[in-house]
Amino acid sequence: MLGEAKPEPNIPPFLKWAGGKRWLTSLVAPLTAVGNSGTYFEPFLGSAAMYFHWLPARAVLSDTNAALVETYLALKLDHTRVTSHLHRHAALHDEEYYYALRNKACRTEFTRAAQFIYLNRTCWNGLYRVNRQGTFNVPKGSKAAVELDTDDFGSVAKLLQPASIVCSDFEVQIDTAVAGDVVFADPPYTVRHQHNGFVKYNEKLFSWDDQIRLRDSLLRAKNRGVLILLTNADHESVRALYSPAFKIEEIARFSAISSSASTRGNYAELLIT
Repeated sequence: MLGEAKPEPNIPPFLKWAGGKRWLTSLVAPLTAVGNSGTYFEPFLGSAAMYFHWLPARAVLSDTNAALVETYLALKLDHTRVTSHLHRHAALHDEEYYYALRNKACRTEFTRAAQFIYLNRTCWNGLYRVNRQGTFNVPKGSKAAVELDTDDFGSVAKLLQPASIVCSDFEVQIDTAVAGDVVFADPPYTVRHQHNGFVKYNEKLFSWDDQIRLRDSLLRAKNRGVLILLTNADHESVRALYSPAFKIEEIARFSAISSSASTRGNYAELLIT
């Protein structure tokens, strides 16, 4: 396994995240049978579905979203302080409270983490979006549940203890991986527009220059003996970017992140190893 196995069962992610990979965990389970001393790297953290599924003994979890990273760090440090604030949000939740809290500048990492989780669960489709001033601006969604039956923040905190959690660019972290380590990279991308302005549309999410920079950093890691697992959109430009140095497999997933039911459905993605 990737490091020594943990006795705790895996837990579901506590965040809803666009492009989250919980659905993928069963397809890549055999990769947990790799190495005995490696470190797991997840440079696009999101909901950390893979991390919570695999439970590696050592991990470096990173993202450029400072608010997301701070939420994980606050839970790791003192989950009870986060959940006490979340409980208060649940008791007061309504439309007026949502917008008041969305616009509030919370003072501590614990209050900001509770705010982040609350907004994630009650905003439209769990979307994370900020304006040019860096302010979260997603409107209230239809979901009313702030606290979930699946919540187990004590276990979340315990399972985060072996992980180094940092706010960082992906390339910086991937370049530190060595032989025997595993990198799971899940960069932002749309599962739509595969054949209609894919590169132009994705510039808003993850630029083509960043796609090239990611490929180059993964290729360097591969040449150092690092095991690579990457998800990306099924588009000819992505296939060309990773061929022939990597194995490319087409997989299908269901996407529900859409305001219209007519544009929800199964979309092809690539699993690149």
